[in-house]
Amino acid sequence: MPRIEFVEKTIFKKEGIDIKFFKDGKDVRGDANVPNNYQSINRTHNDKNVRFFIEKLKKQYPGYDFTVYDGDGNKVHGNVLLSKVRDSYEMDED
Repeated sequence: MPRIEFVEKTIFKKEGIDIKFFKDGKDVRGDANVPNNYQSINRTHNDKNVRFFIEKLKKQYPGYDFTVYDGDGNKVHGNVLLSKVRDSYEMDED
């Protein structure tokens, strides 16, 4: 069984989005275990919003809630497109 911190890293590598697991309103410790790693074959489309992505995660990890963060570490609201969230992680090319 993978640890939460490993799953969060896997999601970031696959989706390019930083998320945190929550249960009963509390951040779940990274050393807690879940039954399986992130099981998405394809990256979620850029034209989907954060709410869609969170619902996708809830289907795979029932009983958990999720928060999505932008590149600056700010919580992202549900109506923001994933393309905008991913763009916030882009580094400036100066």
